[in-house]
This record gives sequence, structure tokens and C-alpha cells, in this order.
Amino acid sequence: MSIIEVKVPQLSESVSEATLLTWHKQVGEAVAEGENLIDIETDKVVLELPASKSGILSKIIKGDGEKVTSNELIAQIDTEAAFAPSPSTGEGGGEGGKTPPAVPPSVRKLAREHEIDAASLQGSGRSGRVTKEDVLNAMQASKPAPSPSVEEVAQAIPAIAPSGNRPEQRVAMTRIRQRIAERLLQSQQNAAILTTFNEVNMQPVIDLRNKYKDAFEKKHGVKLGFSSFFVKAAVLALQKFPIVNASVDGSDIIYHGYYDIGMAIGSERGLVVPIIRDADKLSFADIEKQIADFGARAKVGKLTMEELTGGTFSVSNGGVFGSMLSTPIINPPQSAILGIHATKDRAVVENGQIVIRPMNYLAVSYDHRIIDGREAVQFLLTIKEALEFPGRVLLDL
Repeated sequence: MSIIEVKVPQLSESVSEATLLTWHKQVGEAVAEGENLIDIETDKVVLELPASKSGILSKIIKGDGEKVTSNELIAQIDTEAAFAPSPSTGEGGGEGGKTPPAVPPSVRKLAREHEIDAASLQGSGRSGRVTKEDVLNAMQASKPAPSPSVEEVAQAIPAIAPSGNRPEQRVAMTRIRQRIAERLLQSQQNAAILTTFNEVNMQPVIDLRNKYKDAFEKKHGVKLGFSSFFVKAAVLALQKFPIVNASVDGSDIIYHGYYDIGMAIGSERGLVVPIIRDADKLSFADIEKQIADFGARAKVGKLTMEELTGGTFSVSNGGVFGSMLSTPIINPPQSAILGIHATKDRAVVENGQIVIRPMNYLAVSYDHRIIDGREAVQFLLTIKEALEFPGRVLLDL
């Protein structure tokens, strides 16, 4: 017998513990080298833990939902054992000698989230496999009977008002959601946050993008979006007003001589802010490729802790969800954040005439402890001018 220990990988210094989400293998099942054994959630990312060697998963020491720390032993793999039924199921494979139904990891997770015993379900899939539909049907069957309508109750007992059905569900926050809450509260408590606004005519950027988007995509293999314009405009403004790119450390101000821009991305697991490193040195194509990559991997929780750590300034685009105006919250220890909103046709006055223009409201929230209102307003005005005259950004003026 040759036993390999399965341990939690080394977490970052800022992460003290993690949560085991879903074991993709059960005791007695064969595992291949490099195959993902379990998902581990920290307050920043969800990590995959691959098997270091092929063999049989002989023992699970820490189960789904348990808290773990760096290098903690959670399972063992026997690299010399032959495949055998899980000890928990007995010689016949299950209680009474019946083989338990096969439950894919995604279905098992769905069942656990809704407190459904997947092993007790009659699988409708191939070879008795439990499917997502089986779990959904079980959820539907477990729901209480619908309450009578107001009209039905009123007719039966006219003198008594119906109580109705008021269901509630208590769900524990994920580690990522807890961390988001902690950091936002920390930002509100530890910084003197103030927000200034301006509006920008997006027509020049729209015209430039429409003119070159096809050639851009053909050459670089990525679509030319609006985000790269905002990032480049922000970098131009940060270079002009370095205090906005600075951070507070006790009674000191740290001026950063580099421009690491965080891009806020909403995902099913919560808000994440991956960092575009040295954005001042990147081309439009480089920025668009990074943003597209971040967005795709954020959806499946594949961003690394290194990609979510650091940053000197952030950009949050609530406009993709239809937001018209907001006051974004600073991502500490940064001192400012740019909020972008939905571009809408509005009536504006140009040269004494009322015209229709695609306008976008911009917001900059900043730490008033080190950034004065004059600097914040001029910083945002610089972004506005860079977007209304995009040639400045392209020519680095």
C-alpha cells in the first residue's frame, strides 16, 4: 500500500482559512493524476485541488462545507489499490445490497443546497443516473401546498383577513460574499468618501469604435469594447493627478509609480476585482484581451488570488446592468474609484442649440483625507476630455 496525502494548498498571507465546497470523488472511486478532487473557496477565489497521483480515493478526512487552513490534511489516495466499492456502501454497494444511484457532482451540489437527499432519489437518467430534473422535481414535491387565494378565504370567512403564505429562507453567506461585506464596510468606516460627478458625450468614442472595430477584431482576435477607452482615459488622468493613484498607510501617503487598474466584475459568486497590471504600458488590444479573459474566468471562479490582489485604482461599470447613476465605494487600500453608467441619448445644449447626444454620467468616489475636491473634479474632467477627444488618448497627450 502506498498512501498519498491530499492537503490544502498554501493560501495567501491575507487568507487565514477556506471552505471545502464539493468533493468530485467519493471514497473507493478511482482518480487520475491532475483530475480535480474538490473545489476550495476562499474569501477571494474558488480553487481546484488536482490529484498529485493516480489511484483510489481511500479516505476523506474533511467533508463538504468544512473549514480548513493551509496545508491541512483532507484526504488520502492509495496509489496501489485496485478499484473497490466505497466502504460506506458495503459489499452490495448500498443498503440492502442495492447499488446507490450515480449522482454527478453538479447535481449533488444542487441537491445539497436545497437539502435534498440525492441518494434517495429514483434516477431517471441513463443507468439510473440522478439528473438535475430529478432534483428539481423533488424540490417541487417537497414544497408546501399553495395557500388559498385572498378571494377564496374572503368568501369562506368574510370577517377574517387571510394570513397568506410568507415563506422565508435563511442561507449562509459564502466566504466571498462575507469578504465583500467586510471590505465594503471597512471602506465606509476607514475613509472619508466623497463622490463627484460629470457627464461625457460618448459620440466621438462611438464613432471611432464603429470605424475601426472590424479591422481591430480581425487583427487582434478580440472585440474593441468601450472598457479599454475608459481604462486608458483613467490612466491619463492618474498620470496627471498622482494623488488619486496613491494610498494611505497610517499617517503616510504612498505614491505609486505604476498603474494597476482593478476592473470590477459581477459574477454569480459575487463581485470580484481582477487587476490589469501596468495598464499604462498596455495597448488597447492587450487591455481588451485581459478584460475578456477576466470576465470568462470570473464566471466559473477560475481567477487566481494573485490576480485579485493589489491595484492602485479601480473602474466599476454599472452601466452594463442598466445603472443610470451611482456612488461607487472605494476598494481599500485604494483612494479612488471610477463609476461608469449606461450611455443614453439625451437632449443637451451645444452652441446654443438643443441636440441629441449619447451621454454617460461618470462618478469618481475618492478619499477626502488625501484628495481635495479640486483635484477630484479636475481628475474627472481630464477623463471626460480624453473620452470626448479620444485622439488625446491615442496620441498620449
